[in-house]
Amino acid sequence: MKSLQNLLIACVLCGAAAAHAEGLLVFAGAATTPPTMEAAKAFEEKAGVKVDVIFGGSGYVLSQMKLGKQGDLYFPGSSDYMELAKREGYVLPETERIIVYVVPAINVQHGNPHNIQGLKDLLKPGLRVAIANPEGVCVGAYAVEIFEKVLTPEEREQLKANIKNYTGSCEQTATAISLKLADAVIGWRVFHHWDPERIETIPLPAEQIPRIGYIPIAISKFSKQPELAQQFIDFLTSSEGQAIYAKYHYFSEPQAAFNWIGAVKPVGGEYVVPEEWLNLRETVDPKKVVKE
Repeated sequence: MKSLQNLLIACVLCGAAAAHAEGLLVFAGAATTPPTMEAAKAFEEKAGVKVDVIFGGSGYVLSQMKLGKQGDLYFPGSSDYMELAKREGYVLPETERIIVYVVPAINVQHGNPHNIQGLKDLLKPGLRVAIANPEGVCVGAYAVEIFEKVLTPEEREQLKANIKNYTGSCEQTATAISLKLADAVIGWRVFHHWDPERIETIPLPAEQIPRIGYIPIAISKFSKQPELAQQFIDFLTSSEGQAIYAKYHYFSEPQAAFNWIGAVKPVGGEYVVPEEWLNLRETVDPKKVVKE
């Protein structure tokens, strides 16, 4: 089954590369889906080239880039997967740039019908909680890191009983709230600004946030057109590009994130997810998992 999946991925990637031989192929974590789609379109109009963006969990799209041995840029949803890509030699480290900063939070349905005020409210019997799969999605790893930091072992077991969905990307995690497939998720603060009519953000207390995230981009070692790829990076870091991300309330600098949290926190880094959380995905009803 896995070899068949790999073959299908390879066929899709081959088609994408052939269709956009004169443009850019970007493998992107879904943590910036709305503004990155807008930014890609703006760059297309500005540079006169096609930009094809493959979104998904940061770990999953990295695997696709590696399997297909193609792609011009890697744009994960956090530092965790960029560090992995650099360590394994799949990006050019000297080209890495930070685009924006993000803060984890609780996301609930608009109006907060279950009156969720904090992390321990996620333990309420019968509540439907979703987190992104921490094996391949950065915001899922952040969720686990928060659970391990804040909750007791007994409370973590109570929470696990409420986890109904293991989503495959940030976009799917936000969609779980938009479509009322979950009552609460641990996501990014910006999810509210993706869909303000259906998603509400409940901030976490400063002491419960172990770190803030940053979203980096770098040129892939497989790029056949690194100069054009660098132009795309330059556009995203320009005032025009940054204005697009600002529309969705991403932070352009760490201090803005610290001000929102009310405290200075570590920035970026890596987190190793405990094996028990990776095994939990086997207990989630696959019929309830949000699909792409």
